[in-house]
Amino acid sequence: MSQYLILCVDDERDVLDSVIDDLQGFTDHFEVEAAESVSEARDVIRDMATEGTQLALILCDHIMPDELGVDFLIELANQPQTASARKVLLTGQAGLEDTVSAVNHASLHYYLAKPWQKDTLVSVVTDQLTSYVVAHEPNLFPWASVLDTPRVVEAINRNKWNMDGE
Repeated sequence: MSQYLILCVDDERDVLDSVIDDLQGFTDHFEVEAAESVSEARDVIRDMATEGTQLALILCDHIMPDELGVDFLIELANQPQTASARKVLLTGQAGLEDTVSAVNHASLHYYLAKPWQKDTLVSVVTDQLTSYVVAHEPNLFPWASVLDTPRVVEAINRNKWNMDGE
């Protein structure tokens, strides 16, 4: 079931390690990767795509040395292979204008401020991954025990009803 990628992008290694640690509960079902720059993140996305692994969720910091996270999220939103990925801005430094730009141009799905609480991060990631998987996965049964069970079961029932009604 690990055909989907969760990518965490932050130029601070301690932050990345903390995020990856908080997401350990997802590693049995998703590829979880870290990148310390936008350039490295592009490489991870490209390498995973060649292996058939799709970007499902990106958690991205905003202020980084070479490129801004919001600009990278906008870039991903404009590329067919990554446009549908769920995008979470995980930052303590994005101003209102940057956040509005991310919402308006990057299909930002969630803004999470640093420092975060593990339970909040896990909840947001579960919610975002559930939305992605329900929209992209033809067989939802294996995901019912992994993601938001009521939403997955509802989608299974909705899909069954649509198939029966045809």
